[in-house]
Amino acid sequence: MRAVPTAEEVLRDAERTLKASRAVEHPHAGKERIDAEQILEHVLGREPDPDETLDPSAARRFGRLLARRAAGEPPAYITGREEFHGLWLDVGRGAFIPRQSSEWMADQAIRRLRARSRPVHVDLATGVGPVALAVASALPRARVFGTDLFARPVTLARRNAERLRLRNARFVRGDLFAPLPRALQGMVDVITVHPPYIGTRELRTIPHEILGFEPRGSLTDGSPEGMGLLSRVVAEAPGWLRPGGWLLVEVSPDRSKQVAGVIRRAGFRDVRSTKGPVPVSRVLTGRI
Repeated sequence: MRAVPTAEEVLRDAERTLKASRAVEHPHAGKERIDAEQILEHVLGREPDPDETLDPSAARRFGRLLARRAAGEPPAYITGREEFHGLWLDVGRGAFIPRQSSEWMADQAIRRLRARSRPVHVDLATGVGPVALAVASALPRARVFGTDLFARPVTLARRNAERLRLRNARFVRGDLFAPLPRALQGMVDVITVHPPYIGTRELRTIPHEILGFEPRGSLTDGSPEGMGLLSRVVAEAPGWLRPGGWLLVEVSPDRSKQVAGVIRRAGFRDVRSTKGPVPVSRVLTGRI
């Protein structure tokens, strides 16, 4: 590489570094290049021109951030943001990083809420608010509530709602339904949840860049099979849903059948497992 490298040369070198790292997941071809481009764009504040040369200060900063990525830190924590459903969201340590796979659950919620005259949506374990904010953005007349047990994600969710000017989204801290206004009981059209469903026995199989950086409480509820919190949601949801209201639950494909059974036994009907364009998860749907 020349003394003053071009952006393309820097990216190629970064790609080689990330490919050689054992701390980084390699889910598909080209992921390392995407990560490097995301970090360089963050450093420059814009999309780089492949032929431009980097000034020394930008190159040094990129090198420091790349080292963090090579050590396993997720790109979203390095750049402080992540795109979800066309919205750029603030993210940070102490909060679960939004996944593209969850856009399917947001789509399913929006489809069911769109026909309602004054729809009400509740998103449990909301994190930084990706699903709730996607619904609030798509349906300005909807009343959207997001709850989370932890302070850090609720702070970020509120910041995202304010920056996006989504005044129809409200985020509250507390255990599942506990912080919601009592007046919502029996009035909710759709409840969504992406629960922490990894059992404690499985935690050791989780990649370092997830287990080593994302909050443990967003990955597991502390139960051996990861079904504790989900079972509570399914049991409590009927008291909050209006007749015909829907419960949507995002889980991994291997849990789909088990979770469907739990939902059916709680009295839900029309229970189905649906698959979106990103096949790493399923959204279970059922209505009262």
